[in-house]
Amino acid sequence: MNGMQLSSTAFDDGTVVPRRYTGEGDSPPLTWSGVPGEATELVLLCEDPDAPGATFLHWLVTGIDPGTTGVAEGQVPQGGLPWPNGFGQAGWGGPMPPPGHGPHRYFFRLYALSEPLPLRGHPGAEAVHRALRGRELASGTLFGTYQR
Repeated sequence: MNGMQLSSTAFDDGTVVPRRYTGEGDSPPLTWSGVPGEATELVLLCEDPDAPGATFLHWLVTGIDPGTTGVAEGQVPQGGLPWPNGFGQAGWGGPMPPPGHGPHRYFFRLYALSEPLPLRGHPGAEAVHRALRGRELASGTLFGTYQR
């Protein structure tokens, strides 16, 4: 699978996510490149594998125009459809790990797909990853940490 590059002007890969882009603020600005020409849509998600219990979904956007190269702070990518996050609200639900739980990792993942995802209702992170299988043309990952 080809790799795409995913980055942010708000934080570097592997560094701390600034507080303004956590559960107390807006989604961070993101840019990407390397989208395959045959992609029919992009899917963006942010997840926390360190959450108590199971991987927590903070952001899921499907149907993103594959011709786009990024998204501004606090916005939805062009053509994108925001899905419910782990808090039960559509759109960005930023990092809010339990106080004193230590640093959590937040993975922003962008996927270029050969066909749209067959999602329904309130899919969790595992359901999204199952739906992605066999549809991925390329992907890119950016991760940051945050603790309260």
